Amino acid sequence: MVKEEILTLGIESSCDETSAAVLCGGREIRSNVISTQIPIHRKFGGVVPEIASRKHIVNIMPVIDAALEEADIKLSAIGQIAVTYGPGLVGALLVGVSAAKALAFSLDVPLIGVNHLEGHIFANFLAQKDLEPPFMALVVSGGHTALVDVRGYDSFCLMGQTRDDAAGEAFDKIARVMGLPYPGGPEIDRLAREGDPLSIAFPRALEGKGNYEFSFSGLKSAVLNYINSEKMKGHSLEPANIAASFQHAVVEVLVEKSFEAVQETGRDTLVLAGGVAANSSLEGRLRAEAARRDVRFSYPSRILCTDNAAMIACRGYYQAQNGRCSDLYLNAVPGLGLVAR
Repeated sequence: MVKEEILTLGIESSCDETSAAVLCGGREIRSNVISTQIPIHRKFGGVVPEIASRKHIVNIMPVIDAALEEADIKLSAIGQIAVTYGPGLVGALLVGVSAAKALAFSLDVPLIGVNHLEGHIFANFLAQKDLEPPFMALVVSGGHTALVDVRGYDSFCLMGQTRDDAAGEAFDKIARVMGLPYPGGPEIDRLAREGDPLSIAFPRALEGKGNYEFSFSGLKSAVLNYINSEKMKGHSLEPANIAASFQHAVVEVLVEKSFEAVQETGRDTLVLAGGVAANSSLEGRLRAEAARRDVRFSYPSRILCTDNAAMIACRGYYQAQNGRCSDLYLNAVPGLGLVAR
């Protein structure tokens, strides 16, 4: 008799997307419903935590119902529940965690607390069905930038991470200064296509060989100083050149450190994960360098790059396979980091 694959309900509410998904086994997406709050927060130029939390409360059950309907299953068919418990906005996280705990208790099924950053990495397993560890992962999102050596489905080594601003955070801050709408990352990417990436020499930090940590606060300050200096001199600004040069400085650092880590660990595969993975320049440079070095390169579809519950369900499935479930005392951990295992 063929063993029937378990159905995992994933829940994600770490920032401004309320998402629920149903996964069959580890990699088959039955549904992946996402309710975004971007139009609400755009008027404020960024995410307002209190507003985000209140919208999650309104959205969470309708989104879960929609995911079950799209998967064409009843709630009683769910075999386990995976939920993001950190990192993220504490109020937003609590909405998802509370819903997951209530459902797990009522259904008497396992509850699995998932690290949001690990979820981003596992989105690649949904995009590439034949992907297997070990591989190197570059995680680039709004709040995090890290290089992770993925040695197994439940074994990671953090090679390095950002000391201050994450790449996505720097993109959003520079976009705001330039008067571009929120979210700023896609706007910088769009504008940069019209500019010269070598027109302005912005600085890079922590470029020493063997250093896999990142720092983008100095670059952010350099861009702000350049804009203010040009205005004080009465010079007209070239927004496309500023965007292209800033993006070039970020992308070059990410690419160089990624492939140095690949070489040091002897990995033959590099995966890209996180919301900034949707940046066309970063994806293009990584792909070109991977081809030059004969390294396999993988990254998820656009919908799986951003925050979504399918990646959380995938991570939760493999955690449960290794016996790592949570109890009903699970709580939100807004400052949760990647833990080497």
